[in-house]
This record gives sequence, C-alpha cells and structure tokens, in this order.
Amino acid sequence: MPGPVLLVAVPAPLRAQFFADGDGQRLADAAAVLGGDVAYAASLEEAVAALDLSAVRVLVVAWGVPPLDDTLLDRLPRLALVAHCGGSIRPFATPELFRRGVLVTQAGAAMARSVAEVSLAFTLALLHRIPRFDHALHAGSTWEAAEAAPVQHELLGAPIGVVGASRTGRAYLELLVALGARPLLSDPTIEAEEARALGAELLPLDDLLAASRIVALHAPSLPETHRMIGARELSRMPDGAGLVNTARSWLVDEDALIAELRTGRLDAALDVFDAEPLPVDSPFRALPNALLVPHKAAGTREGRLRQGATVVAEVERFAAGRVLEHTVGERDLERMA
Repeated sequence: MPGPVLLVAVPAPLRAQFFADGDGQRLADAAAVLGGDVAYAASLEEAVAALDLSAVRVLVVAWGVPPLDDTLLDRLPRLALVAHCGGSIRPFATPELFRRGVLVTQAGAAMARSVAEVSLAFTLALLHRIPRFDHALHAGSTWEAAEAAPVQHELLGAPIGVVGASRTGRAYLELLVALGARPLLSDPTIEAEEARALGAELLPLDDLLAASRIVALHAPSLPETHRMIGARELSRMPDGAGLVNTARSWLVDEDALIAELRTGRLDAALDVFDAEPLPVDSPFRALPNALLVPHKAAGTREGRLRQGATVVAEVERFAAGRVLEHTVGERDLERMA
C-alpha cells in the first residue's frame, strides 16, 4: 500500500489544541483530492521510522520539528507544502527546503490577537502597579509597606509607546485606541500618515522612549533590532515607566534591564527571555517590579484554534490549486526569531 499524501506530524496533545471538531475530516477530504490518505504521527522522527513517506505532498507540523535537511527531504521526495501551526519557521526551514521548491506556510497571523491581549494586560498591570502590590503581599510585607509603590495611572489618555507596527503591534494599537490611550509608534518602515491611520503618532525611538508611560515591544528580529533596548535606551524612559515585551528577548539587553529594574526606577512585564525555560536562579525571579510569564502569550484556546484553522484552510487551498494566503519565503527568515 502506498503511504499517505498528507502527514500531520504533531503530538496528540497539541493536535487537540489546534484542531476543532470537523478539521480531521477536512484534512482527510483534502488528502483525497490529492489522491491519497492522511496519516498522523507524534513527531516527524516517528513518522520517518514507521511510515513510507514517498507519497507525502503536504506536511503539517508544530514546534520541535528537526531541520528539514537533505537527509529528511530525501525521505519526502514529493513534498510540496509544509504547513506550520506556529509562527516562526526558522527552527526547521533550511536552504534545501526552498531550493527544492517546497512551499511553506504558517499561522503567525492567528496569534496576533492573543499576544496583543497579553500586552494589554501587561500594560494595565504595570500602570496600576499590580506586580509590586502582589509581590509585597505574597512576601509578607506590612499593609503600609505594600502600599508604598510608585504612583498608579489609568490607561485613558496615557502615552503608550509601541515599537513596531507588526501584526501583533497593530492588534495591540487597536486595543489601545479602543480604550482611549494615546498611542505613540516607532517603526522606520511606515510613514506618519499610516501611523495616524492606526491611531498613533509616529516618533523616532528615542523620542518615544522619553515620552511614554509604558513601552511595548512588537518589532521583528532583525540584525538591526538586536538589543535595540539597552542601557542607554532604558535610561531615556521616565521614572516610573514600564517596559512590556511579548515579542522576542532578542530586542532587549537583559543585563541592562535587570540592572535598571534593581534600582526600582522602572517596571517590566516579560513573556520572553534569553534562556527558556527561565533558570530558577534568574535575577528576574527575585524582582518585585517584574511581572513574568513563561512564554505563554499566544497560548489561548481561541488563538490555538485559529492557528489550526489557518493551517487547515491553507491545506485545502493547496489541494484545490488555489493561491495560499500565508506563505513565507527564505528571505522572510531574517525577520523571524
């Protein structure tokens, strides 16, 4: 018997998060259009060991996929599409993959709303000093000592700096505008008119840092954005301001941020770190003015289902010979962490 034409190499627990009732049938129907069946495996390695993959034309993956090098691709000689349930394809996409003409699509757009909502939650928490209050009371401080936090602020009318008009940055801007904040935006790739259409005032980064009560990072991972927020940039932020990072730790000099947080002058809310899992002895863990989340900003039930729905729809488009909506190419890799 020939092997499958569509392989879903995603662990069962993640499949349950990504795919809604009926998605399995939609994938089976797409496989039938392609002339075969769909198969499921917990990992690509498991599939390689157990299945004949010579007929596979579509490979659906999530996180933890090994690099698709020549050795693996030789086992998938008919592969034409890789559909990633996550965002960045950098961990597995190789020059060989693109050299063989394989299309790659991903579900990054489906994650924007979830991450934007966490950025908003972080923003509100820092404005209202919730991490400081929570830490003090958990640590056994007196009521009076717990109250001794910097001045609290409302979001209404607050100058909120957004670094990067990415998909997530735009979703975050939409939330800020709806709640009456005063968004400021720094992004060298857009003009002032486009920023105004997004509800924001366009500023150079230094000016944005100096004017913002909260600075939220949504820039891509590029050579020029590496450690774009360092000691000098942090020093430009006003006393009592806060830094929100749900993008990539790539953007921030962690040592400089820890040093600044230790002074108590700034607050931070972070979902991403240089070392993940975050070491138990990380200085961040002991800071009362740091709100920490273990890289779960995109982890909502609704967001996961949107990711799966995006992938299923792309597979259906491919099977029907239609243009895909979320393809990424080799040149896009430099914008992905």
